[in-house]
Amino acid sequence: MTARTSESALHPPSVLDQLRQIRIVPVITIDDPADAVPLGRALVEGGLPCAEITFRTARAGEALRRIAAEVPSLLAGAGTVLTPEQAALARDAGAQFIVAPGFNPRVVDYCLAHDIPVYPGICTPTEVEAAMEKGLRVLKFFPAEPSGGLAFLKAIAAPYVDVEFMPTGGINADNVVTYLSFKRVVACGGSWMAPAEWIAAKQFTRIRDESRNALTKLGAGWRGGGS
Repeated sequence: MTARTSESALHPPSVLDQLRQIRIVPVITIDDPADAVPLGRALVEGGLPCAEITFRTARAGEALRRIAAEVPSLLAGAGTVLTPEQAALARDAGAQFIVAPGFNPRVVDYCLAHDIPVYPGICTPTEVEAAMEKGLRVLKFFPAEPSGGLAFLKAIAAPYVDVEFMPTGGINADNVVTYLSFKRVVACGGSWMAPAEWIAAKQFTRIRDESRNALTKLGAGWRGGGS
């Protein structure tokens, strides 16, 4: 075992470190848990080893449980978490992070008490400050495009120099590079590479290929360090 390997084993990258590296977080809505593992493998093979399984469907918890157990190379999180009870279900299913559409203090408190990274949604300065009061410094900007897009994000980010954002909502292959060029953006969430209808139709090769396309476009358009 090399010194580098040993150091990596002793100090694995944090969830935030992994999100910074992955840059695009597939936001997944899945009805049939049987689709979870092939979906996870398609994302990994496509170069996007991450999935935010949204709790919008009745069996999302089971889908998350399967993907966390059987695709260990994938960073698995739970999205659309609205209550502490859902947060607990996600934690028990193996979620490595929690994402919420809005700022619910009870959900945030649960996650902080159980040492789970949590990224609540915000779209106003008041919500940013509420999150900061809880000690949070990375927040979901949602819904990104309907709220005013990158121009609005830059405007609300300006006073809060220590806060970073994960825009989600209306992010797609055409605008993701622009969002990621803003240095205060950790990663972007989107579903264009794995929409629910492709998952239901078991089009996992298509999902793999679209994930690769997303990374290719990101590599071609990425300049980084935008203001």
